[in-house]
Amino acid sequence: MTTTDFPPETTVREGFDEKSWDMVGSLALSRQLTTGKTLIELAEAGRDDIVVCTADLGRPTQVHDFGERYPERYFNFGIAERNMVGAAAGLATAGFTPVISNYSFFLALMACENIRNDICYTHLPVRMVGTHSGIAMGFYGTSHHCNEDIGVLRTMAGLTLMAPCDGNAIRAALPAMMDHDGPVYFRVGRGREAPVYDTPPDWRIGGSHTLRDGDDATVFAIGNLVSAALDAHDRLKADGIGLRVVDMYSIRPIDREAILGAASTQKVLFSAEEHNVTGGFGAAVAEVLADEGAGARLVRIGMPDAYSILGPPTHLYRHYGLDGEGVAATVRQELGR
Repeated sequence: MTTTDFPPETTVREGFDEKSWDMVGSLALSRQLTTGKTLIELAEAGRDDIVVCTADLGRPTQVHDFGERYPERYFNFGIAERNMVGAAAGLATAGFTPVISNYSFFLALMACENIRNDICYTHLPVRMVGTHSGIAMGFYGTSHHCNEDIGVLRTMAGLTLMAPCDGNAIRAALPAMMDHDGPVYFRVGRGREAPVYDTPPDWRIGGSHTLRDGDDATVFAIGNLVSAALDAHDRLKADGIGLRVVDMYSIRPIDREAILGAASTQKVLFSAEEHNVTGGFGAAVAEVLADEGAGARLVRIGMPDAYSILGPPTHLYRHYGLDGEGVAATVRQELGR
């Protein structure tokens, strides 16, 4: 577990844009999706093995720039996600390092059988970036919400599952995992997330970052909920409640030491995720506590075990208690304060 010096929230999030979440506008505003830029930097540094695969989503997932720079190493499969996964596996057997960039609901859910059989079973070094996870697609329909990918993918043997929470986290995660022996799935947002890190943080398998300290409770957060947890920390601090905030970017394997360390000193722990609480990240935290017989109680913050409603993402986060105010309210309630 790594402790990171974290500047005040107002400094880190300076200039964050709260414009509408329309599809067209997102193409210009997705500055937290740094996948394409990072891959270009790796290619320019001599990584001739990197190839990029997408299913007609190169622009909204921000890898189209890589295709313009290296057209011979960029493959657009159209709306054929399962074929894309199979082809990426084939490219891996030929010595390439394929990076798939696609909406998480089309990649992890529609093509889960191919991920299992073509990539995980064969233990191939394919890197999958599932974007627009959770309810980030808002009013584009429940079919475009992805609240099940963690539950599906963390059961696949040999798959490393990561959750970079912002653009600098992506810039850290991709290079760090490029030479990993085996498949990796990165669960990322839509690119409109409030920035958390000023610079790319340290990144390791099974790691985490403690961003705020607090004596009363700990919240283990992933993805968009890291920013929400930081906001909750500031709200609770004003009321005299100390909330430790941990970015648990490595979902599988998970930082067991961080979880058990918090359980040894605090009676109530929280997990926070933009995912169904059934089988998700919170369930992974609960498994660690159960395995070790830890005495702390876990409260899981996330999407209810029901299909999500439609609306602008900012409204949905508020509705489901996945913003800073919602996280803070849950902590207050559970602590009786």
